[in-house]
Amino acid sequence: MVQIGYTMMTEQAGPRDLVDHVVGAEDAGFDFSVISDHYFPWLRSQGHSSYAWSVLGAAAQATSRIPLMTYVTCPLLRYHPAIVAQKAATVQLLSQGRFRLGLGAGENLNEHVVGGGWPPVDVRHDMLEEAVEIIRALFEGGHVTHHGQHYDVESARLWDLPDEAPPIGIAVSGDQSCKLAGRLADLVIATEPKAGLLEAFDRHGGSGKPRVGQLPVCYDPDRDTAVKRAHSQFRWFGLGWKVNAELPHPDSFEAATQFVTEDDVATSIPCGDDPDAFVEAVRPYAEAGFGEIALVQIGGESQRDYLDWSAKTLLPALREAFA
Repeated sequence: MVQIGYTMMTEQAGPRDLVDHVVGAEDAGFDFSVISDHYFPWLRSQGHSSYAWSVLGAAAQATSRIPLMTYVTCPLLRYHPAIVAQKAATVQLLSQGRFRLGLGAGENLNEHVVGGGWPPVDVRHDMLEEAVEIIRALFEGGHVTHHGQHYDVESARLWDLPDEAPPIGIAVSGDQSCKLAGRLADLVIATEPKAGLLEAFDRHGGSGKPRVGQLPVCYDPDRDTAVKRAHSQFRWFGLGWKVNAELPHPDSFEAATQFVTEDDVATSIPCGDDPDAFVEAVRPYAEAGFGEIALVQIGGESQRDYLDWSAKTLLPALREAFA
């Protein structure tokens, strides 16, 4: 059975609301949850960007069943890999083993805040590989000293370690990242339903490992309202990751999407309250081979209504379609 997840999107709701929403998602029956890890929203209309790791700590205490996962954290510039390892181990303890650490090569939008420029993609992948090496070494316990091409670690140790280290997922968007994920990850993460990504992941060592996808949706009883909200807050999504990873500021995304229309958004994001439209949007992910699919309900203020509708209508429809 395909598992259906809930997304805490830090860019569209404040921290207390995010915790309230994931509690609601657990009550509604979602199978797992993920959280974005941003410093900036994509567009000013989203209006938020709280610290994901504080939210995760609160969510771990406020929930009891639903798994938690970063989708995704970038351990390159804004966070040193040794600090990511400490944070992940702590959340794994707080959640009593419900946490997975999703990692990726990041976006300029969030990483530029610490200065130092934005490396080209080949360098970012080298940095990610070295970061994963450091994180795994710290998860094993003992003192770690590392002097690599990109990072230095001096006699670091995690003093509070869970019995089982968090599984590590790596986000992919092309063959280079699939090669990296196949070798280094316990699971693969993607935001496009491309079977070729999973095939490349398998070729490079990922066969048999879990695969987690994500897609935006916009529930509202009034479809026109849903379309307008999706256009206002999520029209950046169709730019693709070669663009999304490079733009440095929400104003850059405003400029890049100025000619995207409401009709453009409505053709790529299911909007309204017809569960069949949501089922058909999930279907390409299921057919591509994703066993877990996290939905992003667009609009922070719409979450409660979406969760109620999901419990009564959407989740039963998805489970019937993909059982």
